[in-house]
Amino acid sequence: MPIAFVLISVAPLYEHKVYNTLSEMPEILEVYPLFGEYDLIAKIKIESFDELGRFLIEKIRYMKGVLDTKTLTGTEI
Repeated sequence: MPIAFVLISVAPLYEHKVYNTLSEMPEILEVYPLFGEYDLIAKIKIESFDELGRFLIEKIRYMKGVLDTKTLTGTEI
């Protein structure tokens, strides 16, 4: 089962809305605000890499206020 960490850049004034929306998604285990190049980091656990790709495109990147993402993937050892 893949685990991914997604770094998310958010448009000004959308930080709280994006954070709250991400926090409510069952696939997202944790979400934290950041300082620096990215505004949020989310930890995702999902069934497959195919589902991860769809989730990132259809749920996160499509979200109003999200400007950019960078995904770091891993798996359990």
